[in-house]
Amino acid sequence: MSQPRPDQSAEISTPAPPSFVKLAMRNMVRKGGKSLWHFFLTTIALLGLLVGLAYLTR
Repeated sequence: MSQPRPDQSAEISTPAPPSFVKLAMRNMVRKGGKSLWHFFLTTIALLGLLVGLAYLTR
């Protein structure tokens, strides 16, 4: 009769919480256009920052 190892404890049947990626995608689908608007604003701001830094450090 073998003893169960400590790493083979009894599994609890609670579902794992959804990942952050799944939550973010669900939130984007739910909010729709607002998320896309924020995404484009962030993209434009980052591009502006990078171009500005490239101009200042040339």
